[in-house]
Amino acid sequence: MQLSEIERESLTAILEKYDRHPEVQRMREFIQHGSVTTYQHCKNVVLVSFWINRRLHLNADETSLAVGAFLHDFYLYDWHKKGTFHGLHRLFEMHGFSHPGSACLNAQNYFKITKKEQNIISSHMWPLTFRHVPTCREAVIVCLADKYCAIVESMFQRTRVADTDAEDNEW
Repeated sequence: MQLSEIERESLTAILEKYDRHPEVQRMREFIQHGSVTTYQHCKNVVLVSFWINRRLHLNADETSLAVGAFLHDFYLYDWHKKGTFHGLHRLFEMHGFSHPGSACLNAQNYFKITKKEQNIISSHMWPLTFRHVPTCREAVIVCLADKYCAIVESMFQRTRVADTDAEDNEW
């Protein structure tokens, strides 16, 4: 999935202030799937989401789409070390269920994000997080792109999904 130079420039303009933030850069410290960092995973989800929106002519709000996709896993901890299964009574505390809420809170604390961006972040794990349903086309796109990227990254332990330089600041 490749984006044109103009599309990449558009993403750079939209995400520049987020990408330069030191807390966002901390996502480089954590592994997400396989050998892919949380930072690179989020970039992958941005690229796939943007590609889906453009190629399928879905007419999503590209700013909300890009911001929500970029911050969807902005939880800032190593989920591989965060506890283990402690029975059904604590099921919803496990990473898969709880990290969208943590990412959304971090995004709200560090940036002024819209309600739409909050929905994108908090619902990206649907249907696992069945109480947080995607309520806009941008959230549905990110939810699907996230699952696609997670599968590719986990199965092939690739450092990228799209044709980008790994771990750089360019889209």
